[in-house]
Formats: sequence, structure tokens, C-alpha cells
Amino acid sequence: MREAAGGSELELSAAEMRELVEQAMQRIVPFVESLPEQPSYATEEAVELALTLVDEPLPRSGTPFPELLDLLFGKLIPATFNTAGPGYLAYIPGGGLFHTAVADLISDAVNRYVGVFAAAPGLAQLEANVIRWFCEIMGYPAEARGVLTSGGSLANFSAVVTARRDRLGDEFSKGTVYASDQIHHSVLKACLLAGIPESRVRPIPSDERFRMRPDALREAIAADRRDGWTPFLVAASAGTTNTGAVDPLQELAALCAADGLWLHVDAAYGGFFRLTEQGRRIMRGIEQSDSITLDPHKGLFLPYGTGSLLVRDGQALRRAHAVQGSYMPPLQDDPRLVDFCEISPELSRSFRGLRVWLPLRLHGIEPFRRNLEEKLELSRWAAQQLETVPGIEIVAHPQLSVTAFRYHRQGCTEEQSNDLNRRLMQGVNERKRVYLTHAWLGGRFVVRICVVSFRTHLDRLRACLEDIRSEVARLEQS
Repeated sequence: MREAAGGSELELSAAEMRELVEQAMQRIVPFVESLPEQPSYATEEAVELALTLVDEPLPRSGTPFPELLDLLFGKLIPATFNTAGPGYLAYIPGGGLFHTAVADLISDAVNRYVGVFAAAPGLAQLEANVIRWFCEIMGYPAEARGVLTSGGSLANFSAVVTARRDRLGDEFSKGTVYASDQIHHSVLKACLLAGIPESRVRPIPSDERFRMRPDALREAIAADRRDGWTPFLVAASAGTTNTGAVDPLQELAALCAADGLWLHVDAAYGGFFRLTEQGRRIMRGIEQSDSITLDPHKGLFLPYGTGSLLVRDGQALRRAHAVQGSYMPPLQDDPRLVDFCEISPELSRSFRGLRVWLPLRLHGIEPFRRNLEEKLELSRWAAQQLETVPGIEIVAHPQLSVTAFRYHRQGCTEEQSNDLNRRLMQGVNERKRVYLTHAWLGGRFVVRICVVSFRTHLDRLRACLEDIRSEVARLEQS
């Protein structure tokens, strides 16, 4: 057989590989170093820029790498929210540790498969060790198991599937789910994907601190049982997006244990605060739950794309996901080891474990704990400062690291107050030192400050409060 022309064009030489990485690093390092000086967002013309790419044709020939880097770092990357910068106090920030970028380079370059233990035993075990460390942090027993996912949404999906199969088996047409009115929307989406229609997901009202009310939950469960439904799952929060609220987990765990319901805790944002004394106190009872969603790309400051699901009964996770295939290699049955394809929806998957394992092994857990302690302190400081601003009302004091507030002027209607707070948030954001987002709480538009990034320190919170004070003063004069 004649060798095909150009068959090795995609195989780079050692020099070409080094040059490719070096050229990329010449752009990456200055970009990361300049994050504190970059504007908090620069999306004014981003839509128009994106539209220029809509009809990008399939390339028939190559483009020099420097030209592609110019496009990325010169145009596309700057026209975004500065999610990795210290002023990003919106939504739930993702830090973007550089260590994980290096881990991903290693993982992608060696391109080893870890979906089946036999294919890469040592690498699969590194990932299993990461899960075991997470279980230790959350207080789960040795028999607990879990997986790394692309984020909390897929973790919540697998949790709902596992709970449904464990508590209802194949007949789940009468199954009902309970979640507070502050739960993340991914829980509802997970239920829909798992075959539980929205009509069977019962919203439970929250209290004055935006936590699920156990009394209302008991009433909803009892009413459904009387009507012939089969309650099987309670989804609680350990750090809501709107206010950072943590549901009364100890009371919910006792209620679920007594009623035979599965308790899932969406701790995507808040879970790793359990490394701190305050976090352990406020999340007491999470160790009694049946499953937990965590996002290392939030509480451990990793780049986006790193979520996790932990399940107290590892065998329940396996029963919910394990299937057989005639083409599969033999799977091990040593209880100390794990085939990730047996406990997750994925067969083909990347070697995600290295992106968590490497920074934890390089630094140990203590710098992460200290950073989380700092974020809690910064949030308390911000709330205290806001209370000194005339016209500002704290709607949700920080239970973790989210503060929700609003500006109120005497004699304004609710609609007028909502408009004033939109203008307040917009005015702060237009200064581009920080970026804030909002939430709707009881029909009220409130502004949020969420402190999570490892790059955010007191100097940036001072700038945030300066900008809030200036905008409030401007509104007072309008």
C-alpha cells in the first residue's frame, strides 16, 4: 500500500510543540498578570463581533498561529465579562487557578483514558483519591463514592436519577420532589431530564432568611401522601445563588430519615466553605445527606468545567448507572477501586482528576481554607459598610459570602424602587472596577455582591463600596 501524501502533517516535532506552547504563553502570561487592571466587562460591541463569525467557512488551508492568537487575545477574549478578575463579584465567580491550566495541558497531551480502571489504573486512582478527599471534607463515610462532572448541573442530574432509581425503582409515575423556592434552576432541569415533570416538583416556601421551611415541607409531603403520591426526594441548598442561603440541613436530614426520603444537597457554591469553622457550623447536617453536589470551580477556585457529585451509599450510585456492553473490557470488582463508567453517565471522558489533584498536591488544603476564610471576612465587611450608606437596606445578610441589598427612597413605589436599583447596579458596573448582578426576591429587584475569587481582596471591596456610595449620591440628586 502506498503511503498517503501528507499523512503525518498533524504530528508535530519536538521543536514545533515547544514553539506552539511558547507562543501561547507569550500571550497568556501578560493576560493573567493584567487581570486586575482589565475592565470588569467589555461586552458593548461583543454581539456585533460575534456576528462577524457567524458565517465563518470551513477552513480549507491553515492560518499562522500568531494570527489566530491575535484574533483570540486581541478581539474575542477581551470582549467578555472579566470572570477571572478580582472585580468579578457577580453570579458565582470562578477563579481560574493557573495550576489547573497546566494540569489540563498535561492531561490533554498524554490523552489517557480513565473511564475504565483497567485502561489507566494509576490515573483513575488519582481521580478516585480526589473524590475521597471531597468525601472527607463533607463528612461522608468510607463507602461513599462520587464522580467529577463538567459542573453542578450534571451532578444534580445524576443525583436525581440515583435517588429516583434507589427509592422508586422502575415505577416512578407517582414520585414527587420537594425543593425550596430558592433552589437553583438546574435541579428543576435535572428532574425534567430524569422523567419527573415540573408538575411533580413541589416548591416549598422559604423563611425570612431565604431558607427552606421544614414546617411547610412536612405539610406538602403529608398532603401528597394523602392524595396518593409517592414523595421520594428533597433537594436542599447549601448556598443559594440569590442570597447564599443555607437550608436547615440538620432538621431536613432528620425529617427525610423519618419519612424515608432521599436528601440531596446542592452545595455547588457553598460546600467547600465547610473547610472553615463558620461553614462547618452553618452546614451542620450535610454529612447526614444522601448526596451532595459540589463545584470545585467555585469553592476551590478552579477553572470552569469542574463539578462533582458525592453519594453516601456508593453502591446506590453504581446501581443507578451501571450497564453492560459486549465490547467492554473486564471491569474490576475490588471494592477499593472504581470504574467511573459504572457510576456515571459517561463512558468517554477526559482525565478530569488531574485538574483538581495537581493544585491540591502542590499547595495542600490550607491555602484554600485560608482563602475561603478571607472571603467570609470580606463579605461581612461589605455588609457592615453597606449599612452605613444612607438609603441602603440589607435584604440578605451574608450567611456565606453573598450579600443582597437595595437602595430605597421614601415615597417610591415598588416599581420605582426596582428601577432605582437597576440604575444603581448599572452605574456601578459602568465604572468597570467591579461587576455586580441582581436577583429578584419577593418581587423586589436587589443587587448582589458575591465574593469567591482567590484574586479578590480588600482593596477591590473598598473600590466596590466607593462606587456604590458614589452612585447612591448621584441617585439622591436625581
